[in-house]
Amino acid sequence: MATTMEPETRRDAGAKAPSSVPATPPATEVTRPAGRRRTAFVIMGVVLVALAALGVRRWIFSLSHQSTDDAQVDGHIVPILPKVGGFVTEIRVDENQRVRVGDTLVVLDDRDYKVRLAQAEADLAVALAGVSNRTRVGQAEAQVEQAQANALKAHADLDRLRPLAEQDIVSKQQLDAAEAASRAADAALAAAQAALVGADARVGAARAARDQAALNLSYTRLTAPASGVVSKKTVELGQLVQAGQPLMSVVPLEDVWITANLKETQIADVKPGEPVDFTVDAYPGLHFRGHVESLSPATGARFSLLPPDNATGNFTKVVQRVPVRIRPDKADPVHPLRPGMSVVVTIQTK
Repeated sequence: MATTMEPETRRDAGAKAPSSVPATPPATEVTRPAGRRRTAFVIMGVVLVALAALGVRRWIFSLSHQSTDDAQVDGHIVPILPKVGGFVTEIRVDENQRVRVGDTLVVLDDRDYKVRLAQAEADLAVALAGVSNRTRVGQAEAQVEQAQANALKAHADLDRLRPLAEQDIVSKQQLDAAEAASRAADAALAAAQAALVGADARVGAARAARDQAALNLSYTRLTAPASGVVSKKTVELGQLVQAGQPLMSVVPLEDVWITANLKETQIADVKPGEPVDFTVDAYPGLHFRGHVESLSPATGARFSLLPPDNATGNFTKVVQRVPVRIRPDKADPVHPLRPGMSVVVTIQTK
């Protein structure tokens, strides 16, 4: 019996007994989560440092610079208005066409104005013919001299009679007659002088009428007052236009500026002549240089159609904006600045 159980006992003794202690995981599995946390902390720290550095940089930048995106390109828009009325016989420009100063834009029918000029020249010739008659002019001059002599004699007679009248040597009637004769002589002198001057006055009036007729004739040709680009053309061939009626506009692209509406809290250190860097939305990535030309004497709200009145009792404080004019240092023909374009400006104040 003992002999048969011995092999089984040896087999049981050779078998491994189950262990109650858990197995230890590999070292790589333990260190992997801790390494990830350290990497996340490092990245967060770098990001925080970068944000702090960026904030400090912007704060330092704001101490010497003022920026705004409430800005746009401004320029002259010259309206073309006729000074006289008439039918349009020629239109020599098209929309968006470049023109030079003095170029003819529109021509009006000038036949009526030529007739009026001819009539004015004829009236001037008649007036000049009257003055050129030396006989008539000589007579007028002689009448002036005669009236002057009569006036001098009348005044002298009056001066002699006054002391005699005070001494009752001559009668009061004689003194009154002398005074009347003196006044009549002065009136005759004035009339003679007016007759002599009247001839020159008629010539002057005729010459002024002739010049006005010539001006009206010249107004039938509308020319460009400045070099630029034609825009907003509304005139048509054969149209009857009146004096002062808008026909088109000319925009000089070479004479533009930037209007930046800075907050009233930003203009304390802004002065004319300070350098400006600005960008235009139409040309992303391109920087332009300029300088502050002037500051508006009042806020933009004061020039509005209905300025705010804070004395009504319903007051809400609003930060006002002051227009600042910025002049570009040079024109860029490849990237022209057109009135109305949106701009972001940065003014260096220190």
